[in-house]
Amino acid sequence: MVMRSMAVGVLCALVGVGCGGDDEEETKVCSVAEQTGCAAPQVCEEVEGAEPACFEPVTLKGRVYNSLDDKAIAGARVLARDANDAVISRVAVTKADGTYELAVPARRDANGVPVKADVTLRADALAYETFPRAPRVALPIDRSAAAGKPLSIASAATEIALLPLSDSEGLGSVSGVVHADQPGGTLLVAGGVTGAADLDGSYTIFNVAAGEVTVKGYAADLALDTASATVSAGKETAGVDLHATGDATAVVSGKVEIVNASGGSATSVILVVADTFNEAIARGETPRGLRQGNVSGEFSIAGVPDGEYVILAAFENDALVRDPDTSIGGTEIVRITVSGADLPVDESFKVTGALAVVSPGATMMDEVSGTPTFVFEDDSSEDLYEVTLFDALGAKIWENLEVPRVSGSKNVTVEYDGPALVPGMIYQFRATSKKDSTPISQTEDLKGVFLYK
Repeated sequence: MVMRSMAVGVLCALVGVGCGGDDEEETKVCSVAEQTGCAAPQVCEEVEGAEPACFEPVTLKGRVYNSLDDKAIAGARVLARDANDAVISRVAVTKADGTYELAVPARRDANGVPVKADVTLRADALAYETFPRAPRVALPIDRSAAAGKPLSIASAATEIALLPLSDSEGLGSVSGVVHADQPGGTLLVAGGVTGAADLDGSYTIFNVAAGEVTVKGYAADLALDTASATVSAGKETAGVDLHATGDATAVVSGKVEIVNASGGSATSVILVVADTFNEAIARGETPRGLRQGNVSGEFSIAGVPDGEYVILAAFENDALVRDPDTSIGGTEIVRITVSGADLPVDESFKVTGALAVVSPGATMMDEVSGTPTFVFEDDSSEDLYEVTLFDALGAKIWENLEVPRVSGSKNVTVEYDGPALVPGMIYQFRATSKKDSTPISQTEDLKGVFLYK
């Protein structure tokens, strides 16, 4: 009791929280989950080796803008997520100049200093593509880097460039509330587009095509009912609420088989909501918690809500890719329907070593100007390569289906010779090696990404 009293006393002195005797300390410990017990603007934070205490929040400061013309985007919704894509903040809405301030929770050490822990951002806005969406990834923000008084972070990672949709006519939005315990981060889907629920369950889905739509919600361990909405172009359809119907208990299991991979020994498996999956580029959105990492054999993802999913292995950057050789088993895209019961997937998922990207986009999104040149590691078993360029909206811009094999070099270099690229647009090149007309390897799903200047 003495040690606990000392710890709380030190924290109270550090953050200016009123503290009384032992009885008062016992009754006035704040709640991190409920965010009660602290006077605004202070928030309740976890403390290493002590009870939670009240602190001035860590605030992320940034701007949301149009990637193509640098103009501010007002009314965008910005929220913070942890490493498992669970929402950990309330939603901040950008001002007329595109700026926002977002308070994020930050675990503290015994001195009240934020401990090292990363957070990433999600942003949604009418007529713009959601950020992040593959192949774009959000840069991690280390909360221990917060400085000043009150503590804040403003960096390249808090500046968010959104890409305008190629056609935003006929689009509206849907909003409502997810009524459930801990609804924050629930992925809401309507007509193939998505939104994420705030900590209090409120949500908005932008860019929904006009007409009748069904709104569904997905998060690990959470079963929700569905709701219908009539969407009108340029308008918001409000009051579309979803309610918890119990716990999601289904388990999706299977096996990953890693072959011909010298660079990677373990991968991840994710469940993508089928309504968000783009077959041409093999990507979509994954709900909170429907992922398992460090998989080298069997995998098991628990708490899967009812619905239709696509299972993707080796989607994230790990020097591995889904084996593209369609002449063998275990390489097809696998679709499943979960309906209450556990679902073992009999067929194994074959994963192989990726072709390493050299430039651009080997480790991060590079900036490129002039005529791009795509460089990737040679595959010694190939007859030729196919190289394709997509923009970040998923449109195929260019392809070269007959890139010859190289001799005497570790890398393959391909110069772009397609239509003029758009300044401010984000692109991704993908390369596939082929032997006897059969794909045998390719570059990773989230590499080869660049911003054209």
